[in-house]
Amino acid sequence: NVETAATNHFQQPPTSEEWEAASLARAEVHAAAATLSAAGAQVCLAHDTPQPVKPDAVFPNNWVSFHEDGTVVTYPMLSPVRRLERREDVITQAKRTLAFVEKRRVDLSGEERRGRFLEGTGSLVLDRAARVAYACRSPRTSEALVREWARQMDYEVVIFDARSPDGTPVYHTNVLMWIGQQVAGIGLAWIDAAERDRIAERLARRHDGARRELLTLDTPALYSFAGNMLELAVAGGRRLLAMSATAASSLTATQKAQIAAAGCEPLVVPLPTIESLGGGSMRCMLAEVPRA
Repeated sequence: NVETAATNHFQQPPTSEEWEAASLARAEVHAAAATLSAAGAQVCLAHDTPQPVKPDAVFPNNWVSFHEDGTVVTYPMLSPVRRLERREDVITQAKRTLAFVEKRRVDLSGEERRGRFLEGTGSLVLDRAARVAYACRSPRTSEALVREWARQMDYEVVIFDARSPDGTPVYHTNVLMWIGQQVAGIGLAWIDAAERDRIAERLARRHDGARRELLTLDTPALYSFAGNMLELAVAGGRRLLAMSATAASSLTATQKAQIAAAGCEPLVVPLPTIESLGGGSMRCMLAEVPRA
């Protein structure tokens, strides 16, 4: 998607024919779904429609989020072509497949007319247990809309500035950090120096008063999508940490030990095409649906 490449510096120019890239990406999606299912996660795999063309439909978490109280939120997108991804039939399929009972709808998509954007759980990294929303300001993440979202959803807001080493604002918060029950990953070096301690301290503080282990991600790890993971709860009380093979390969032995000590089982899927051309990884592909 050339529209998104202007703000997403994780995207790379294609080196293969469009049809070949699309086929490879579809194969990666199906492999991810199969791996999740085999690990015990319930999966709703929605199919794209041929028209209109939606090159980033593989990243549904940017246009919809589901919440424990039965709320469904739809979001305003910066790229006009991405706005076509919002589909009521996908929401209906997710509710039916995953037994989610919708009790309230919050539709923020009209903010596009005002030039204000908030791209779902790309813009917002949520500590659902503590009801804290982390967000870094960017062209895709309006601070005013973050605060409006938090007001309607009854969340605390932690907002900050973050830039990659070349000075470019981080386009989505979820390439910078992820939050698990007992461990969280964060690229502190990309966060404004004056705000690092504040962010780290709040992230380490869990809802129950216990401390969360922080896994510090350096620049090579962030460019390898190690900031783009998602912890999932599955049957039997198990917790999976979904990540790409690229992200997994960037972790040090100490970091892998931290994840294991936190009771997370790594769930690793190769996503080279989606990461290169789409500029997103495993977390971006998952619009998690909690039990309402």
